Amino acid sequence: MNDISPSPAELTVLKHLWAVGPQSARETHKAVADAMGWSPSTTRTVLTRMVQKGLVDKADSHGLAVFEAKVRKVDLIGRMIREFTEDVLELRGPLPATAFTNSDLLSDDEANALMKLLDEESSA
Repeated sequence: MNDISPSPAELTVLKHLWAVGPQSARETHKAVADAMGWSPSTTRTVLTRMVQKGLVDKADSHGLAVFEAKVRKVDLIGRMIREFTEDVLELRGPLPATAFTNSDLLSDDEANALMKLLDEESSA
C-alpha cells in the first residue's frame, strides 16, 4: 500500500472516486467543485498530482482520461486512524468498535473490515 497521506483536498477527491468509481476529470470536477471552490484546471492539477503520488490511477477510455482511486478505502482510512490515534492521542491498543458505526463513508462491511484491520495492527 502507498504510504503517502492525502491532503484534505485529495481526500475529498478520493471519497468521491470511492463512492462512484472511475470518473473523467470533468465528472470529478462537477462533483467536487462547489465544495472545494475549484476551477476545472485546479481539479485536473489535483488529479495529476494524485496520480504522481500513487493515490489515483489514470487510464484512457475511448480517448478520454479516466481516474480511479488506486488506494483502497479501508486500508487508507485504517492507516490514517492509526497514525492519528498513536501520534496525536498517544493511544496504543484497540479502538472501540462503536467508533465507526453510523459512518456515511463506510458500509457495514467496510466498517467491520476496518475494525479487523485495526485490531490486527494493535495486536502486532
